[in-house]
Formats: sequence, structure tokens, C-alpha cells
Amino acid sequence: MPYQEELSKLRNKIDEIDREILRLLNERAKLAKEVGHVKKQYNLPIYVPSREKLIFERLKEINKEFGEEFPTDAIVPVFREIISACRSTEENLKVAYLGPRATFTHQASIKQFGQAVEHIPVQTIKDVFEEIVRDRADFGVVPVENTIEGIVNYTLDLLVDYPLKITGEIILEISLHLMSSNPNMNEIYRVYSHRHALAECREWLQKELPNAQLIEVESTAKAAEMAKDDYEAAAIASEAAADIYGLHILARKIDKHIYNFTRFLVIGREIPPPSGNDKTTFIFSLKNEVGALYKTLEPLYKHGINMTKIESRPSKREAWDYLFFTDIEGHIEDKKIKDALEELKANSPFFKILGSYPKAE
Repeated sequence: MPYQEELSKLRNKIDEIDREILRLLNERAKLAKEVGHVKKQYNLPIYVPSREKLIFERLKEINKEFGEEFPTDAIVPVFREIISACRSTEENLKVAYLGPRATFTHQASIKQFGQAVEHIPVQTIKDVFEEIVRDRADFGVVPVENTIEGIVNYTLDLLVDYPLKITGEIILEISLHLMSSNPNMNEIYRVYSHRHALAECREWLQKELPNAQLIEVESTAKAAEMAKDDYEAAAIASEAAADIYGLHILARKIDKHIYNFTRFLVIGREIPPPSGNDKTTFIFSLKNEVGALYKTLEPLYKHGINMTKIESRPSKREAWDYLFFTDIEGHIEDKKIKDALEELKANSPFFKILGSYPKAE
């Protein structure tokens, strides 16, 4: 047939390009090893989020020169994995996260660090902090805020208690998908998931799978694991679960909330250098006097600093005493940020910088 010869020529060209891509990836990996040797020699950090952010922004601009035939939205995930794989030739980076595997926190960890690091699932948010403090992990990923459920207060409390810093943030859309080892949705008679996920997807299930038995399990990740071995069953879980357990996604985004996002924090030991588009998080307390909040925050206004969030929490030190968790635009190394926070600190009985880090995509 005439199209076969045309297809064959095009596929041969693609094979040649793939070979060249692979050759260049090996060249990149060699250079990454050399970078790793220099970093070890001068005791420099292996993972620098501000550097990665600059790489992604530069690549997006370069893509415009080539007509954007390759989707710009795909640049970050593709190069995240390339960087992750190359970084693994420098050192085995260890990242603790709130487990188990295939949860949304796991998905956030993969989104930030790529697949080629050692992702370590732990049982509690406190365990994530402990893994870093005890040098069993280099970084950690924990949830801090959801657009539906609000703030994760336990994470905020631990940021006060532990000597760790926020080194990054991840914004992840929380989408629940129907998945199965069986590609035919008409052959699904059971649906496994966590009770909250089943409730979130009940309207869709009643419409599309009205006769299916709904079975509650301890997590969406466990649901995916069970569906892997049950050909007549499906799970409601994250996209990461489908990847990890090799399941077909039969229907995407079946939960009722259209805008459901969770903000995760990356925690580590050191504040990364500025990326040019950063956020600083700090906490402070107030003096017991009239207009204390206004007076304390006045330096931000005076120095022209945009405050993007403020959240109060009981200090647990004495009754009716509160700590204020605050996000502002800018990096602690910026002069106006440093000057403003020095003034703010002078007016506050308790003050602590929690981190300066690149804003999430």
C-alpha cells in the first residue's frame, strides 16, 4: 500500500532522532556526574530548586524559537525526569513523604523530584520531619492546605517545633479517576476506594455504574492495589496509583469538585538561593496591646511587600495566645524583605523564618 512506504520513511527519521536524543542524554548524564564531583568537593547541595526553576523557564522560552511544535506544557514533566535521572548519577537523593505509595502526597513528591530518587513512604506527617532530622532523608513532602478542606494544622505546628526549612511548594490538582486492570467498564461489578473518595464520586457512580457494589477500604492506594488483582473490579484513586499498579484509567476526573487543589510543602535543612520568583513564609506573635496586628505588619506596607496569606493558630504556650503564619512575595535575601522582616521581628515577641523558596507552577 502507498502509505506504508511513506510511514516507513517517517518512522525511520523518528528512530534517528530518538537515537540522537539518547546520545545527548548520555552526554548530559556525564556532565551531571562532573557537576556532582564539584559539588562534593566544595560541599554544595545536590538539589537546588531555584536552579531547576530557572532551567524550566529558559527551556520554555527556547521552545518558542522552535515554533512550539513540542507542547510547552510538557516541557516541565519531561525535563523533570531527565534532571531527576541525571541527578541520580551524582547522588542517591532520598525524599520522605506521607505514605503509603500511590497517594496524592506520593504524586506530589514525584512531580517535584521525578521518579529517579528514593521516595520513602512514612506513616505520619511527624515521621516525615523525623526522617530528615535523623539524616535518613534529604527532603520531605507534606500537605499543608487544600481548597476544599482548608489548612492542615498539624503541619503548621510541626514547622514551629522542628529546626527545618520550607525549600519548595507543590500545587497539585486533586483528581479522582476510575481505574481497572480490565479495559472494559461494562464488565465492572465492584468499585474499591476510601469512603471519602466514594462520597466525592457518588453522583458519577450512580449515573455511570448504578449496579456496581461500592466497597470501602483504608485508602485510595489500597483500592488500586486490590483492583490490580480483581478483573471485575475498579478503583477510585490518583493517576499515580494507575501508573504504579499498571491500571487502565477508564474515566478521568469523576469527583464532584471541579476546583480541588492541595498545596504541599517541601521541607529540608537549608533555605535555597533566590530563583527570581520566590515566596517567604514566617511566623510571628503579637504584643498584648491595641492595634498590635496593624503595627506588626506595617513594615510590609512600608517596604511595598505583598502579603499573600496569613493564618492564625493557638500558640499552645498560654491561653488566647496566637501565632500568625504568613506568606509574602520575595526571598529573604532581597534587601527590602530582609529590612521589613527585621522591623517586624523587633515588634514581635516570637518570630521565626520558616523558609524562602520558588513559587509553585
